[in-house]
Amino acid sequence: MQNFILAIIWITYCALHSALITPSFTNFLNQRFGNRYKYYRLAYNLFAIASLIPILWYTHAIKQTPFFIWDGYLLPIRYLLLAIGVFIFISGAMHYDMSTFVGLRQVREQINHNLMNESGKLDSTGILGFVRHPFYTAIFPMIWATNLDVTVLIVNIILSVYVIIGTLLEERKLIKEFGDEYREYQKKVSMLFPLKWIEAKFGIIK
Repeated sequence: MQNFILAIIWITYCALHSALITPSFTNFLNQRFGNRYKYYRLAYNLFAIASLIPILWYTHAIKQTPFFIWDGYLLPIRYLLLAIGVFIFISGAMHYDMSTFVGLRQVREQINHNLMNESGKLDSTGILGFVRHPFYTAIFPMIWATNLDVTVLIVNIILSVYVIIGTLLEERKLIKEFGDEYREYQKKVSMLFPLKWIEAKFGIIK
């Protein structure tokens, strides 16, 4: 029963988190609140963090004995996955304007583009030449490089599906905003895993 409740809570959180940034909802808010819409990104992030805290508390409270432990010869693999996740995240952060990501820049300057960099223009340098969404990519090695019990497994599966769905929704917004320019970027760079880069570099993926 606890695991069922856990799954419902996480699915609800992820669904709400995605619904609050859909174009239909944000466009409605933009039209409804006008200049005050500039506060939305900041309010959204604060709400996301505040609502996540009790979910994490409940998840930790029902943790069980792990059925899979990264131990012995598996430890180097675990540390490698964590290092890859951190590297990808930091590499992505170097291309993003964290003030825009948090929502502070929108408040100061009232910008309104969907890219998280300072210029609002497409960037395909660095890590963005390997994957289009490095923050989302970094989540996979970081969440799966953990010891697994039933609780963690449920959360990891839900988060993995949510990241994929959330990325696809983000792609729709970017196509709507940047059109053919973004479609050309999609043709050259993979969404989450650098398969197109591997194919271009080594010619091993057909």
